[in-house]
Amino acid sequence: MTTTTPTTFGIIGSGWRAEFFVRLAALMPDRLTLVGAAVRRAETAERVAVGWQVPAYLSPQELIGKQHPDFVVTSVSWPANPEVITTAVEAGVRVLAETPPAPDADGLRELWARVGERRMVQVAEQYLLMPAHAARREVVERGTIGRPTSVQVSSTHGYHAVSMIRGLLGVGFEPVRVTASRFTAPLLDPLNRDGWTGDETPKDAQTTLATLDFGHGASGLYDFTSNQWHNRLRLRRIVIRGSHGELADDTVVRWAGPRTVLRSALVRSQLGHDLNLDGHDTEHFSFDGEVVYRNPFLGLRLMDEEIAIASILTATAAWAREEGPEPYPLAQACQDHLIALAIDQAAETGERVITASEAWAQ
Repeated sequence: MTTTTPTTFGIIGSGWRAEFFVRLAALMPDRLTLVGAAVRRAETAERVAVGWQVPAYLSPQELIGKQHPDFVVTSVSWPANPEVITTAVEAGVRVLAETPPAPDADGLRELWARVGERRMVQVAEQYLLMPAHAARREVVERGTIGRPTSVQVSSTHGYHAVSMIRGLLGVGFEPVRVTASRFTAPLLDPLNRDGWTGDETPKDAQTTLATLDFGHGASGLYDFTSNQWHNRLRLRRIVIRGSHGELADDTVVRWAGPRTVLRSALVRSQLGHDLNLDGHDTEHFSFDGEVVYRNPFLGLRLMDEEIAIASILTATAAWAREEGPEPYPLAQACQDHLIALAIDQAAETGERVITASEAWAQ
């Protein structure tokens, strides 16, 4: 049975990513209530208490002990994340951890040994919940291109890209053979997180190319250039190849019977264009006249990244109340980051890296 009362949560941390959760919760008061935050410094606590309009504490233990949230979001630095996650789990509170859950392979193994078996940790990996990616995944999972065999991602970095590759392929925790190279070339970089830089001089940018062999004919191609998240001079590309066709960005070709290959498009229904007066919002994605994705937050006027974060946040809320499945368990996050670390190692050494079968694979 689904509860009618909002799910309560706290935030540990106060950075740029934490602000997303605060804003989204404020837009969904019927579903989520932010009950407090934990930070390290008194001056930060004062700023958070005023800006977020919640009690601010100087330790996770104090936040948990006084507010008893259904779950906490850990939005702290990579090195601090494992200890903060463990503290919350040992206090009996479920966790939505920012990515990655630990900075390196040893940290992942140690974190799993401490909290993994308790299954109290989800990780805020949102990329496959972005509307276009969610629509692509639905098309693939319907068998439109047959069995997926290869995924190429040139969009985001590290564990995010790996999560897309593994999620679209549907592979598990088997050892992965990784080869990688890095190249440096000039690139104009006019935008960063804060906006336009005003710098029109090309600077050296690093591109990492990696191949991932998951075995049984499944493979991935990783292609990322410095600051590709923000730099509009680099197009995003995703290609999913299968036994009966291929999906490239928003175009699908597939076998439809004897001597018949069809080409179709994924189409976004975007409100607010031209004479549409329903407000600027993504409505849905369709494929061959059928809706394959609907925006679950229609009316909130969210950008794609916010839709994805709101999706992982509300899915975690349901899981925390035992009203829904695990949205992205710690084991999956550990595997994705382990492979991302192998990409870096292979690129730095020029040697092939083979990941081991880790404890979380059980």
